[in-house]
Amino acid sequence: MKIYTKKGDKGKSQLLGGSMVDKNHIKLECYGTIDELNSFIGNIYDQEISIFHKEILFKIQNQLFNLGSIISFDGEKDKIKLPNITTQNIKMMEKAIDKMEEELPMLRAFILPSGHPTASKCHIARTVCRRAERNLVALSQEEQIDNLYIQYLNRLSDYLFVLARAILKDKNAQEIQWQKD
Repeated sequence: MKIYTKKGDKGKSQLLGGSMVDKNHIKLECYGTIDELNSFIGNIYDQEISIFHKEILFKIQNQLFNLGSIISFDGEKDKIKLPNITTQNIKMMEKAIDKMEEELPMLRAFILPSGHPTASKCHIARTVCRRAERNLVALSQEEQIDNLYIQYLNRLSDYLFVLARAILKDKNAQEIQWQKD
């Protein structure tokens, strides 16, 4: 199978199910940003981090692939079986957040997205996640979207924030507080 199909050479792309849309269609923006997020998370996974963090990130990467396929579906073919995002996926992240926060000091000030290269990568992924969430909200204004998908991305951005803090602790690096002046 060749990687290039030449189908997109005129600014169109095919959704899962067969419909053709412009490459700047909101659906493509949504699942393209989810793909971008997944790539940044893969970059975090490839860093020197704990097995616990790697296991959670691996699950998240698979769930993001699931979410991307759900968003890319045009609803045209009933025979296409899609994976799903569930409340269990969200609970998995919440448990990981809770576990990491048990070992972190209470957050008393805004912190800058820096302090260690791997923590900074978490913050980059977090901001891409927020953009994916905004895109999904925009799509939900045009078509029916399960609110669970928005909730998933919202919780994922929380997870990535706490992961950045946990990595700073693991690397014996300091959180850098925001200086207002």
